[in-house]
Amino acid sequence: MVETKTSKVPAGAVELYNIFIHGGMNRRDFLDGLKKFAVAGMTVPSLVEALMPNYAAAQQVAPTDARIKAEYLTVPSPQGNGSIKGLFVRPASATATTRLPGILVIHENRGLNPHIEDVARRFALANFMAFAPDALTSVGGYPGDEARAGQLFGTVDRAKMTEDFVAAAMWLKNRPDSTGRIGATGFCFGGGIANTLAVRLGADIAAVAPYYGAAPAAADVPKIKAAVLVHHGETDTRLVMAWPAYEAALKAGGVTYEGHIYPGAAHGFNNDATPERYNKAAADAAWASTIAWFNKYVRG
Repeated sequence: MVETKTSKVPAGAVELYNIFIHGGMNRRDFLDGLKKFAVAGMTVPSLVEALMPNYAAAQQVAPTDARIKAEYLTVPSPQGNGSIKGLFVRPASATATTRLPGILVIHENRGLNPHIEDVARRFALANFMAFAPDALTSVGGYPGDEARAGQLFGTVDRAKMTEDFVAAAMWLKNRPDSTGRIGATGFCFGGGIANTLAVRLGADIAAVAPYYGAAPAAADVPKIKAAVLVHHGETDTRLVMAWPAYEAALKAGGVTYEGHIYPGAAHGFNNDATPERYNKAAADAAWASTIAWFNKYVRG
């Protein structure tokens, strides 16, 4: 049983943060909205500190970890924004001739931040090669500031952004050190892109594991040939309510799938850089099932 998380931060403040990070309000309105939750010793600055990401504290695999080899590479994207840059990671134990299955790691709507880079490094420790592309490449890349990242994200053409991810996936698949089998995972916006890639790439992608991502249109689901593993948090009601329709479409389309709804977990439960959304029990369970899924369907 996945345990329910308790917190000193009011649930309303967490929901306000979710609205803010999804573009539903600007930073000034977010800070103003927090004032009504500044009670019982919690000031607005302390609420902001509790809600905003702490990447250093959450890091699990350091960039200098001797068990991995990591580098930034740029992938051509002629149908998208011209190119897309990202972090490419392999296990240090892999030689130049070692062929590995690949996992595309797709960020939330803030670009390639340190948390997503850390997730990519975790896949390398699970003996995959991973590529985490940055959809903000065409506007200078992830700027290091979450509010600014959100603003930049809204300026990138969404159709071209999708093509950038398609190009990144096919580049990963066709690398000479790839087995030719790839999967994709993503979080929030990235979860929706993982579902989109399952539709777009058909048999070219073996499996996807979207975390709290938007489902594709029901009419597109029969195009999916990948094995689909869906993760949602119980209190993420909008997406939880949408899951039965997606499940019905997957079942009708004969798609191999599993879906998990984690008790007590919120939207963003996997992001350990945002402690007020993070649910360790749910995140650990989802990660274990994701690795098992990719080992079964991508490593093959």
